Amino acid sequence: MASRKSSRAAGGSPSPGSKRETKHGGSKNGKKEGLSGSSFFTWFMVIALLGVWTSVAVVWFELVDYEEVLGKLGIYDADGDGDFDVEDAKVLLGLKERSVPAQPTPPESEETVQAAEKSYVESGERHEDVDESISDQWQVKEEIHGETFEAPTTDDMHRELENEMPEAYETPDSIQKDADLLADGLEAVESEPYEVPASDDYVVSMEGRVSDPEAPGDSELVLEDAMEHYTEPKHEKQTETQDTAIHDLPEEVNEATEPDKVTEDFDVAKDVSVESKQSEDDVAIEPEESEIPVQAEDYSNDVRVGKSEKETEQDKTEKAKKKKPKLLNKFDKTIKAELDAAEKLRKKGKAEEALRAFEALVNRYPQSPRARYGKAQSEDDLAEKMRSNEMLQQAINTYDEVVSLPNVPSDLIKLSLKREADRQQFLGRMRGSLVTLQKLVQLFPSDTSFKNDLGVGYLLIGDNSNAKKVYEEVLSLAPNDGFAKVHYGFILKAENKIAESIPYLQEGLESGDPGTDDGRFYFHLGDALQRMGDKEAYKWYELGYQRGHFASVWQRSLYNVKGLKAQPWWTARETGYTELVKSLEKNWKLIRDEGLAVMDKKSSLFLPEDENLREKGDWSQFTLWQQGRKNENACKSVPKTCALLERFPEATGCRRGQIKYSIMHPGTHVWPHTGPTNCRLRMHLGLVIPKEGCRIRCAQENRAWEEGKVLIFDDSFEHEVWQDAEDYRLIFIVDVWHPELTAQQRRTLPAI
Repeated sequence: MASRKSSRAAGGSPSPGSKRETKHGGSKNGKKEGLSGSSFFTWFMVIALLGVWTSVAVVWFELVDYEEVLGKLGIYDADGDGDFDVEDAKVLLGLKERSVPAQPTPPESEETVQAAEKSYVESGERHEDVDESISDQWQVKEEIHGETFEAPTTDDMHRELENEMPEAYETPDSIQKDADLLADGLEAVESEPYEVPASDDYVVSMEGRVSDPEAPGDSELVLEDAMEHYTEPKHEKQTETQDTAIHDLPEEVNEATEPDKVTEDFDVAKDVSVESKQSEDDVAIEPEESEIPVQAEDYSNDVRVGKSEKETEQDKTEKAKKKKPKLLNKFDKTIKAELDAAEKLRKKGKAEEALRAFEALVNRYPQSPRARYGKAQSEDDLAEKMRSNEMLQQAINTYDEVVSLPNVPSDLIKLSLKREADRQQFLGRMRGSLVTLQKLVQLFPSDTSFKNDLGVGYLLIGDNSNAKKVYEEVLSLAPNDGFAKVHYGFILKAENKIAESIPYLQEGLESGDPGTDDGRFYFHLGDALQRMGDKEAYKWYELGYQRGHFASVWQRSLYNVKGLKAQPWWTARETGYTELVKSLEKNWKLIRDEGLAVMDKKSSLFLPEDENLREKGDWSQFTLWQQGRKNENACKSVPKTCALLERFPEATGCRRGQIKYSIMHPGTHVWPHTGPTNCRLRMHLGLVIPKEGCRIRCAQENRAWEEGKVLIFDDSFEHEVWQDAEDYRLIFIVDVWHPELTAQQRRTLPAI
């Protein structure tokens, strides 16, 4: 036992000293060791993962307000480009001279978008919906003019401009003084009640050019409840296809630029065609579908070999023009963080909270233009959300207040007045909108885009004369302005100066400028060429078709529902309206005799066609129903005919058509033309038909009328009429809904 213990003491058990040595890194062989490779890697991964997750947490939970940080750094923005970067540091350190930002000129493509979004159709049919409430404009629109050529406002650019908070140039005192004087001087005009224009040149509609979406909801809308469309009174008024623009168009019809949600990251420098331009803050309107218009091709990025120094300078000038506008004056820059916080709420769709935030800023800083502009936008958003005209009027007033403040950046004046004019148009205050546009032109006389908008404003109230003067002035300043050219050509054609209108329409379309690639201009150019006997007309119709403005070269109506069966001629069985056709043919003599009795009266109830559709001759009509509304006085003269038709709602309820007698005298020729929509079919019942000399062409097929027989065709296809007989021709016209339209669509499609 003793030896065993001694041996253990000698070499079996380690001594306390050896234990300490091992604990502190020693080994049995006496060498020191560091951390093993695996242990070092493990700790490295732990630290790395902690760093990653910390970064994720900072971003995810917004522990750092980067916008506020960037806003504070913006104070040191020395070169006016909207941020703090190396170039700013060089300026602050004296290594580079401070640059003075040139006054940015809003790109014409952005400004003219407004004007373009007002669609003019070749004259809509006469409108009688003058009692429609303004509140109808807040209803969901079932048809969006992809044409949306949707009156245009350039408010998509607001969102991008709002994001620009660097220091801006201040409004010169002279301009500010002029603005204040003009505002005072025009106040009385603003309060004038709107008078219905006598001109038939413009009508409001929101339908899509080639394809209208299915109409959602059961709310009954009329043409005025949609987008603004100026129309020339030369297409079809009370003719065989389309009626003139509306005499009694109320102002509350122009919702020219009320689209879906705003695109927040809109690049001001980007050339956008007018058709795709939508307003900034109208978040709630969501049409089921809308047609995407074809944009003009942009070759600005094409590289050309051997570009001259002059061209390079021009490019630099163009880039300078496209520089992002500045919205902050010196004072607003000092409260940028607070402005950003309120704006962040607005962009997130929290309209009520944003309004409270901006109201607090306005109360705290009453001289802040940007705070008041934010308040106006928030009221605008809330008005859309609440469908409140009262709130929208409040927003209009606030936009106007922005301009009256001292030291307002010029770009902010432009945005405020543009939006004010657009909102006034939406409420139907067309006269007030004109005053606002006139103010813009006076404050910025060198900006032709505002003059273009003013021209559109005149067209919308039927004042073609003043619109013409405006576009003549624009073309004197900018002879190659394509937007002004197509509108000037449009006006000339409305004056029946066919030959003179052609070069303006053609050159305007060829320019590819924003607002020119629109079906109406292809339509009018082709029509003008046809009347001059120029076969080039079909080249432009073909181009319009290729660009999506027409359903086909022959079917050129501008207000259509997508997917409906399209063919020039129909049979009664194909329409499904066999009972109506049988009733018309069975009672044709009764219908004829009542019509002849009206013709024999001394005070003729037949009104001449006055839409300039005739090359020559005499053509008149007597209307019983229009846009689904019965003319009670007219029906007193033909009571049996009207009683007969009451049984057929597909005809009497067709709000895109008419029911009427049509008389055409010998020697009459009706130009080739198309109706406004593919939503109807047209029936012609022969009443008094000469044996020879009368015929009608639809597309590429000619037919003749027979007494007591019904012809059915789709008048959205090109058609033409000749009356070369020795006596008059009398027919009875009945428009019916296209058989493939649903009951809901028939209830909700805007009237034409």
